[in-house]
Amino acid sequence: MPEAERDAVEAAIEGELRLLDPEVRASADLLGAQLHPDFVEFGSSGRRYDRTDVIVALTEEGARPAPPITASRMTGVRLAPDVVHLTFDTDHNGRLAHRSSLWRHTEDGWVLYFHQATPFTAPPAPSLTQDG
Repeated sequence: MPEAERDAVEAAIEGELRLLDPEVRASADLLGAQLHPDFVEFGSSGRRYDRTDVIVALTEEGARPAPPITASRMTGVRLAPDVVHLTFDTDHNGRLAHRSSLWRHTEDGWVLYFHQATPFTAPPAPSLTQDG
C-alpha cells in the first residue's frame, strides 16, 4: 500500500477508534469535532440520524453511560485522496454489528461523513458429534 494511502487509512482508523471512546461519546465538543457537518448515519435499528441527532443522543443530560464497544476486523481503503472507507465489526454489550464508515479529509482534518451499522448474530458454535 502506498504511504499516502496508508497514512489516510491510519488517520481514519484513529478517528473511528476515538469515536468509540466513552469520553469522546459523552462530550458534545469532542464528538462534534469528529463529525462532518453533513454527517448521516443509518443505525443498526434502521433509523436515520443526522449530526445533531447523534450528538444529542450520546451527550444529553442523564444519558446512561454505555458499556464499552469492542471493535474487530477493522480494515480500510482510500477511495479518493480525500475519502477513506472503513469496515469493521462491533460488539456492544452482546449486540453485534457489521459497520461501514466513510471518512472525508477537510481543512479541519479527517471527519466522519457517513456511517452504517447492520446487526448480525454470531454463527453458532460447531456441534460436537460422536462417530460411532
